Parts: sequence; structure tokens; C-alpha cells
Amino acid sequence: MDIFERIQKNAGGPIGQYQKLSHGYFSFPKLVGEIGPRMEFRGRQMLNWSLNNYLGLANHPEVRKADAEAAAKYGMASPMGARMMSGQTIYHEELERQLAEFVGKEDAFLLNFGYQGMISIIDSLLSRGDVVVYDAEAHACIIDGLRLHTGKRFVFAHNDPESFRKQMDHAVKVAEETHGGILVITEGVFGMKGDLGMLDKIVAMKKDYNFRLLVDDAHGFGTMGPGGKGTAHHFGVIDGVDVLFNTFAKSMAGFGAFVASHKYIIDYLRYNMRSQTYAKSLPMPMVMGAMKRLELIKTHPEMQQKLWEITRALQKGFRDNGFDIGATQSPVTPVLMHGEIGEATNLIVDLRENHNLFCSVVIYPVIPKGEIILRIIPTAVHTLEDVAYTIDCFKAIRNKLETGAYKGDIPNMRD
Repeated sequence: MDIFERIQKNAGGPIGQYQKLSHGYFSFPKLVGEIGPRMEFRGRQMLNWSLNNYLGLANHPEVRKADAEAAAKYGMASPMGARMMSGQTIYHEELERQLAEFVGKEDAFLLNFGYQGMISIIDSLLSRGDVVVYDAEAHACIIDGLRLHTGKRFVFAHNDPESFRKQMDHAVKVAEETHGGILVITEGVFGMKGDLGMLDKIVAMKKDYNFRLLVDDAHGFGTMGPGGKGTAHHFGVIDGVDVLFNTFAKSMAGFGAFVASHKYIIDYLRYNMRSQTYAKSLPMPMVMGAMKRLELIKTHPEMQQKLWEITRALQKGFRDNGFDIGATQSPVTPVLMHGEIGEATNLIVDLRENHNLFCSVVIYPVIPKGEIILRIIPTAVHTLEDVAYTIDCFKAIRNKLETGAYKGDIPNMRD
């Protein structure tokens, strides 16, 4: 069969099969205006809970000024070439030094993008004989990185210590046979449901097993721990985390990422991460802008405090009104409901068209049929009035869902 013919018959894949119905509304929606709690969607202003702008830095005046000045001075092209060849600058090195110091590691290495960066970290660290043990709800970038690994891997039930021990026992046996090592991978904050990875329990198990620990703390950097230093600091186990990954796409409100570890590990990654060796250096405006963002995180703890004020009010409001928000321990706030795909679709249309409220919805095939997750991301620039209004809106849609008001035809909301 012709490749294109197969793709055409496949109707777009597990998610893409819905594109004719959903494109531009449920998927690939266009939010317009200044990044923040109020943005325009299809000509209407929405209360927006869908952006990972945790600390409100996206439109902070000092951040905008630093971005603009760096763009004017250097342009987006500078530096040209990959870091190893011609794209190295003192500013890249200085940002790495500051990031390593902030998270409590010896050294750090800047990455152009988080997703590709994590894939390349995993690919670089592992050899054929090594064994991987990872959490069942690990992010897609971790899964894609593991697909490159030709050795054995074991998955443990999400945040389950007994399952972890069972898989580690399997891993130890295989590693003895292959003469390899063991890499454990988990997350600091799981971005879908907001619960924290069991970093304290995993680090404690180092006394029983010989392994190295890689933690993806994309949602924990800037939000968790003292001063926003991350989830490992929240648990007090930063020394037990061997390799720490963080992205700029959340609290830093930019793009790019970094990996931090022992100096000899970072030196190794600098020369072996293919996604960086063969990619253009992170542009200067991103580097200078990241330094300003990091400076603000370190000098303005009130941003993290305000984020948590809004988070606690939001989560308390949901719980007090009988909503199920799972086991979240972070700002990520999933509201768990039950209904078919058509009901979820009509519910979101109601939220956006009649309540002017925009949040992300997760349904099958990402989660099992019959489940609905409305994912709310609070930020430091939301208000308590926003929280109160949102709770009222959710009470209204829950009543409609429970009384069957959302059953019926799925609307086609394409432009």
C-alpha cells in the first residue's frame, strides 16, 4: 500500500480522526491578545485557565523589556550555528551557571527545546545493556526517548512503591545479565493530574538498589519548593536526584530548557546530545530573557506566594462544592467528571459560548471512555474574583451534565 493511501484511510490517527469536527475550536484553538487571564477566542473575551504561565511572567514589564532589548541588540539569528561549532557565548555559559546554582547542582546545559531535549538526554545516558524503570504516567517526551532505547525497560504503576520495588527486582536481574546499569525516570509534578512524583520514596530506595534517578520537573520549576527551586527541594531530596530536567515553557514563560547534574555528567551530555550537537544555538533574546526571568523568580517570592494563594482558593472552592480534583498537590487542577464524548463536547461549548470561560478538556482516547478531565491552570495573575466566578460556572455545567442536558448531537464548531 502507498504510504499516503494508508494515512488517508487511517482517518488522521487516534486523535486526528476528530479533526473535521474539532479543528479550530476543540483542537488548535486560536487565543488572541496579551497572554493572561483574559484573552479573546473567536471574537469573544474569555476567562482563560489554559496557559502554563504560572508566575505571570509572560507579560511582566521587565521581561518584555529584556526580551525587546535583546532582540533589538542581537536579533533572532545570533548566535549562528550549534554551540559546539560557532554558537557559544559567555551569556549561554552564565545562564547555565545561574541555573545550576539555583537548583542546587554542579552544572547545567541549555537545551533548545524541552521535548527534544528529554528524548536526547535519555538517548545519551543509556547504552544497550542498561535497564530503565519508569512511571506509568510519564510524559510523552519520556516515552519517545525510551523508544530509542534498545535495552530492557520496566514500567511501574503510577506512584506505587510496591510496584516500583517489583519492577526494580526485575531490573536488577536483567542488569546483572547484561552488565548494565539501571536508570529510574519519573516526574516532579505530573502535568495531567497535578500529583507529585514519589521522589522521597524513590530516593529512599537507593539504600536497597543501585540506580540513577532522572526527574522531569517541568511543572515543578518555579512553582514547588522554597523559592520555586522545584519538587526535589520540596521533598528535601535534591542530592538524591542524579539528573534534573526543567523547561522554560511553564513558569519561565518562554521556550528552551536545561538539564542539571554533576559536572562530569553535564560535560558528557554537552558532547553527546545529538539534539543539541546538530541544532542551532538558543537565540540570544531567549538567553537574555531567561536570565531576567530567573532573576525575577529569585528576587520576587511574592509571585510564587500569589500563585499558591489562587491555587489554594481554587482547589478549596472545588472541594467544598463536591468536585473531584483527584490527588493534586500542585497548581495543576484537574476537575474529574463522567460523560460520553458528545456530552463533553457540548459541555465545553456551553462553557465557552455561554459562560465565556476557556479551559482545556481531556477525553478519550487520551483517557478512558466515559471520563472527562477539565484541566485548570491557575496563575499568579488570576484573581479571587476569577476563582469565585469559575466555581459558579462549574456548578452550573455539572448540574446540566448530571441531568442529561448535554446529550444530543455534537456541534461542528469549525470556522
